[in-house]
Amino acid sequence: MKIKLYAVALITGLLFASCSQEDTASPELDTTNSQSSAVPKDIIKKLKALNFNTDGVEKREVTRPDGLTITSYMVEDDIFLSESQINEMSGAGVTNKQYRTYNLVSSPKTIRVLGYTAPSSQGLTAKQKNALTLAVENYNDLDISLDFSLSFGTDLANADIVVFQTPGAAGGVAGFPSNGNPYQYVQIFSGLEQYSLAVNEHVITHEIGHTLGMRHSDWFTRESCGRPSFGELANPSGSVHIPGTPYRYDSNSIMASCFSSNETGNFGEFDIVAFEYLY
Repeated sequence: MKIKLYAVALITGLLFASCSQEDTASPELDTTNSQSSAVPKDIIKKLKALNFNTDGVEKREVTRPDGLTITSYMVEDDIFLSESQINEMSGAGVTNKQYRTYNLVSSPKTIRVLGYTAPSSQGLTAKQKNALTLAVENYNDLDISLDFSLSFGTDLANADIVVFQTPGAAGGVAGFPSNGNPYQYVQIFSGLEQYSLAVNEHVITHEIGHTLGMRHSDWFTRESCGRPSFGELANPSGSVHIPGTPYRYDSNSIMASCFSSNETGNFGEFDIVAFEYLY
């Protein structure tokens, strides 16, 4: 998701909702915490076939709170995809502007969310913990077949989603579900501390949306990041439109690619329609 601020590209991250409130350009996701290298052409080809924006795709190494370092591809600034998941999605296609993948969470299910609080750079701040609490409340307020429980601590083994902090400018990073389970590790960049509680809530809600299978609602133009609208719509082999939601840019969507500094942290009308359709 990105944050759109005063005519400078600084950050992105899963995050997200509209930046239309400010008629300015946007910051790019900070990448100081990981390494990047050349992306194979066949990976780019598969991502294009799945209707991902392939500008700036990077191969990254990220160390998780469990100590494991994983290699994934960073797509659209805040989505991590492993090569195996890209291949899986390429085989299945991507389905039914809110958009989703075929990768969804099996339901009904209770999803155990852990706010990681180890006394290290990966532990959440007080503001991030409050924002995570509000984000989980956002999902529990939906009329869906997923329930969310929240705890704070270091018990990684009993968590379906772990939200942790990592050094960076602002924004966050997550991935898509696999084998009926949500993507487990959600990174929240330390630079969010300078933003309001509502912006932190927005970013975390956005990233959790990715873990449940939601794509960016403006993946086709990234209009929330200040880019022009090219009128591109979903392709049956890529992102699939969710019935009842707009086909074009929705400035109120929490799943838009970029976010502004005055977000409320709340779902837009069609975000609610999308989640309640899927689950």
